[in-house]
Amino acid sequence: MRFNSHVDAVVDSAVRLVNAVTPGEDGGRPAPAPTGEERRAAVVAAVRYPGYEPTPSLREVSALCDEVVQARAVFEALDVGDEDRAAEVVNAMLRRTEAHPELDRRPDGGWSIHFHGPDTTFARGWAAGIAAGLAMAVGGDLGSRLGVCDAPACDRVWVDRSRNTHRRFCSTRCQNRVKAAAHRRRTATRT
Repeated sequence: MRFNSHVDAVVDSAVRLVNAVTPGEDGGRPAPAPTGEERRAAVVAAVRYPGYEPTPSLREVSALCDEVVQARAVFEALDVGDEDRAAEVVNAMLRRTEAHPELDRRPDGGWSIHFHGPDTTFARGWAAGIAAGLAMAVGGDLGSRLGVCDAPACDRVWVDRSRNTHRRFCSTRCQNRVKAAAHRRRTATRT
């Protein structure tokens, strides 16, 4: 399922950012939050795309990561079906970032909608875009397509673009871990 090109891009970036900079567990292993230069590198890797190689300051990275923590709260609320909480967090993000839509010209000459903050700083721009992208997902009744991995010892987030909306895992690795564990349990009960 696709939202629209800009919403897809910012929601995908939100997933990468949440998974890269928030602490928790990833595939059965501890996933500590990176710090300093590692944190900056993780943020840059999560948001870069062809032709865009940002060079944010540590202060900008820290400011964006504060909003990424809130984005995680949105995914967690949606994962347990608490759309009211998700909307509350998104609305607070929208107010803080002062997100507003603008039409920007695409390289092919057409127009696409983008969300900007009141200034063009790295942190404010990305935070506004993420807040607006999450708002479009929740407000467009697509919040059920955002969630947290169901695998044991994993809390990485995902976006489901499948037709059947049955995604439960952040990755094939976690899906395979769960399937292998279920297989081991079934075969152990047969012996």
